[in-house]
Amino acid sequence: MPEQVEAVEMRAALARLRRTTGVQVAFGGLLRDPRQLRIAELNGTLSESLRGLSIGTGTGLGGKSIALSRPCAVTDYPAARHISHEYDGAVAVEGLRSVLAVPVVVRRKVRGVLYGALRVARPLGDRVFDAAVAAARDVEQALLVRDEAGRLLAATRTPVGSGEPGAWEEVREAHSELRALAPRVLDEALRAELLAVCGRLASAQHLPRRPEVRLAPREVDVLAVVASGATNADAAQRLGLRPETVKGYLRSAMRKLGAHTRLEAVVAARRAGLLP
Repeated sequence: MPEQVEAVEMRAALARLRRTTGVQVAFGGLLRDPRQLRIAELNGTLSESLRGLSIGTGTGLGGKSIALSRPCAVTDYPAARHISHEYDGAVAVEGLRSVLAVPVVVRRKVRGVLYGALRVARPLGDRVFDAAVAAARDVEQALLVRDEAGRLLAATRTPVGSGEPGAWEEVREAHSELRALAPRVLDEALRAELLAVCGRLASAQHLPRRPEVRLAPREVDVLAVVASGATNADAAQRLGLRPETVKGYLRSAMRKLGAHTRLEAVVAARRAGLLP
């Protein structure tokens, strides 16, 4: 995942952390290897002293949070006895006193850390902790979506139509997952790539084509999930919609395709080059 793409999610989380808690400074970064965190994003700082700082597992407050895989805080950073003090110089330049570190954990692995800080020594209450954890969850969900998108994109780079048993079912399942995933991707470039792959998969199987049919993107999303055998309730859960909304999209797609059943709609969509 490109570093500049990751930064979008981290910046949004840090801005939310400051906005919802009133902390004066927020900063953070993602791990480049299992033992090293690089602070890449700053919000509210007065200097660049923290940018690019490499935090080792177990060192300082952030390193302790990585090692324990849980939030950690100190009320007065320079005087804190339960952390090591390798980074006191950079912290002192910013005048930070009360500091909170929250790990970003994806599939039980720490992938990054978000920090919130005050320039006064006072306890950070539950509201700040809860907001920091919520901001970290946002980054976790974004990373999960990106990981899944990367997995699916890698899977679809294999040439399709090889004639192997079940090959087209795998293509159709990948297409269904990509259509369900794309609306959850905030990064426009990645979302466009996912949809472009969906288009390539949909047109890969050479079928006699019917006249062009235009469906709304969400109608295609619903048909793609339904084509995998999902019920309306299952489709709603995968797409983040209400079952009634799924039913409405499905009815609309069927009407446009001239279909009377779900199966007819899927077949018609395939002949229109909308589904693989």
